[in-house]
Amino acid sequence: MKRIFILIACVAMFTACGGNKKEVKQQDSENPKSEELVAGSIILNSADFTQKVADLSKEWKYLGDKPAVIDFYADWCGPCKAIAPHLEEIAKEYAGKLYVYKINVDNDPEIANAFNIRGIPTMLFIPMEGRYTVKVGSMEKEELEQLVVENCFK
Repeated sequence: MKRIFILIACVAMFTACGGNKKEVKQQDSENPKSEELVAGSIILNSADFTQKVADLSKEWKYLGDKPAVIDFYADWCGPCKAIAPHLEEIAKEYAGKLYVYKINVDNDPEIANAFNIRGIPTMLFIPMEGRYTVKVGSMEKEELEQLVVENCFK
């Protein structure tokens, strides 16, 4: 009886989070860029990450010319979908002062593994100098903005 209950609970949770859906986006054949602008956020793949954020084969050194927030997410993740509008608002409010990057952990697991990402959404707040700060879990816009100010512009 316990096994049936646990199985039903697992299926219910799996379904509530959107299951194992994976959207595969087709690249535009006329514009085969690997990064995609999404209302202020920039979706990165591993090649873009190495050029714009950091070379993970070396000691940590941020390569950007502005502070950044990196959102590790998945398309099927409910909490990731809940925080996305807050990130978009922050990307627009801080346009020209801050990069907001998004990395899909299903498409680029090697980057997520390099940062030991075990739960999503996970945010990295990267100042121009020094070490990044990590925050796991969904949050309201006010908390997210406070973390941006405290950790990216220190």
